[in-house]
Amino acid sequence: MREDISFDAEGATLRGWFYAPDGDANGGHPCVVMAHGFSAVKEQHLDDYAEVFAAAGLACVVFDNRGFGASDAAPGKPRQEIDPWEQIRDYQHAITYAQSRDDVDADRIGAWGSSYSGGHVYVLGAIDRRVKAVSGQAPLVSGRRGFESLVRIDAWGPTWEAFAADRLERARGGEPAMMPVVTEDPTQPAALPTPDSYEWFTRTARDRAPSWRNEVTLRSVELLQGYEPRAFLPLISPTPVQMVVTPNDRLIAGELAAAAYETAVHPKKIVIAPGGHFDAYQGPGFEITSAAARDWFVEHLQAGKH
Repeated sequence: MREDISFDAEGATLRGWFYAPDGDANGGHPCVVMAHGFSAVKEQHLDDYAEVFAAAGLACVVFDNRGFGASDAAPGKPRQEIDPWEQIRDYQHAITYAQSRDDVDADRIGAWGSSYSGGHVYVLGAIDRRVKAVSGQAPLVSGRRGFESLVRIDAWGPTWEAFAADRLERARGGEPAMMPVVTEDPTQPAALPTPDSYEWFTRTARDRAPSWRNEVTLRSVELLQGYEPRAFLPLISPTPVQMVVTPNDRLIAGELAAAAYETAVHPKKIVIAPGGHFDAYQGPGFEITSAAARDWFVEHLQAGKH
């Protein structure tokens, strides 16, 4: 069963869905909190994952990141701005919301993320001990590496100059500079200038997620550049951590994620899924990634059932 939900995140109202598994909730269900990656909204396949989890007895809190989809931006802040640390704090607000429900067991909370939010849940697992299991799918583990991979080296200087100019304009009360998330021509400026990004975002926006907008603030890319979730991987233990990697991922460097996994401390598990970054959401890739996360949460959250 799915219901629409909303909850406060220090002045921003976040909206999403709560999935309740069938069956008796005596003592409350274990619950997984879930949000999407860079600019994506919940309709871009998070419902598919939540349905798999709920069928296994896991409740789910699925929400849009602040300023995206159905969720509000904080007062005085622009929409379409991606601040990774704000998004991590919003995961914490989602956990608090889940724990406030009578049909959730407050002591059995898991965190799932994909791509950008795959990195978020590793930070979350290291700093918030309410989280009892973590699964990150095709995770971004280094914003610096992401920036260097996605922005041509001869454009680094002009990009840094644009960051500085945007900060000055915003300080004067001007509007934030914006840029496309994806573009059909990968030589043109975009936050995610890869052909598979363009295909996935435009197709899912057309078929599933009309609320998705092909723009983010320029500052979103500046904030990406300074974000290093891999530093938190060794700090997650003793919370169980899973990484689902697509080795052919050319958007966030699958091999870098796999190398970062080696720095995590047990209990941990790595799962290799076929294809590239967006293959995780569909076809055989979805079957593998959703089942891996489901089994991880069932193992580590259901085991503590009262």
